[in-house]
Amino acid sequence: MKRILLGLACLGLIVILAACGQSQAEKNAGNEDVKQKIALILGFGGVDDRSFNQAGWEGLEKWGKEKSLKPKKEFTYLETNDPQENSTNINQAVENGFTTIISLSYLQADAIKEAAEQNPNLNFALIDGEISNKKNIVSATFKDQESAYLAGLAAAYSTNKNQVGFIGGMEGPVIQRFQSGFEAGVKAGAKELGKEISVNVQYAASYDAPDKGKVIAAAMYKEGADILYQAAGSTGAGVFQEAKAQNENDKTKKVWVIGVDRDQTDEGNYRMANGETGNFTLTSTKKNVGAAVTEIAEASYENTFPGGEHLEFGLKEGGVDLTKGQLSEEAYQAVTKAKKQIIDGEITIPEK
Repeated sequence: MKRILLGLACLGLIVILAACGQSQAEKNAGNEDVKQKIALILGFGGVDDRSFNQAGWEGLEKWGKEKSLKPKKEFTYLETNDPQENSTNINQAVENGFTTIISLSYLQADAIKEAAEQNPNLNFALIDGEISNKKNIVSATFKDQESAYLAGLAAAYSTNKNQVGFIGGMEGPVIQRFQSGFEAGVKAGAKELGKEISVNVQYAASYDAPDKGKVIAAAMYKEGADILYQAAGSTGAGVFQEAKAQNENDKTKKVWVIGVDRDQTDEGNYRMANGETGNFTLTSTKKNVGAAVTEIAEASYENTFPGGEHLEFGLKEGGVDLTKGQLSEEAYQAVTKAKKQIIDGEITIPEK
């Protein structure tokens, strides 16, 4: 009898310790009266990177306000400035009671997977990357190669120097899609126009180094490129800075930048020789990051979280697109035609 009582006492202690070991989020997940709380884990570059992070947060912020949720308490974001913060930010969100955690960087895939395994009752999402066979993780990727193809086509129809450039942030599957699509688009455009167009490709090895972006852009413009497509997060801000300096300091020629992830027209404003404001953003590839974040947040909020699924957003789904920008009518018609062909399955763009 003593052994039985001792065993029961130990079992009770184990249950108590297990309950104490639960995170606040795990407790919330088991309580139907607690609303879903959404945390957005940003990639490198900050919330105001005027690119991917900003687009994602703007989508969640708008959704949260429409739901009358409390900022920071019921929906929030955490910035990532160092690789070590990939795990610490996710763990912090879990400990603070957030029940759905959405990552905006494929570089956080391992950290998301580990956290999902440790917290099976919570919802996790990886945007711009894929994690398979996890019932509490949904993956969402974009067919960036499709919009990048349109950008390459637009560049081919717009260049006066027959030389363009591509500046990437960090090498990996996501930016590879951008590069591959852009190069394929330039090649297709050159073929249609019957001319040779070269593409200079360089990587900054960082998503948050505007100074590197500026240096690379300066070298490419000096070597003869007149249009640069940047897919580099806040590193791309340096590309815009260099283009502005070039256009304001040398009024005899104009250089262009193609924006990424959102309409970056405003980034291209500069003062022309006559004192008026000009613009050098040729066009922008758009990625509907906010819509993907909103869709996942809404599904979680309505308890219909698509765990285990892989969502893909391309031209057909409205997940990516290209702005008209300052394209000539000839260039825009070529882009419009190609867009329809991609949607109809007549053109397939390589991811690599």
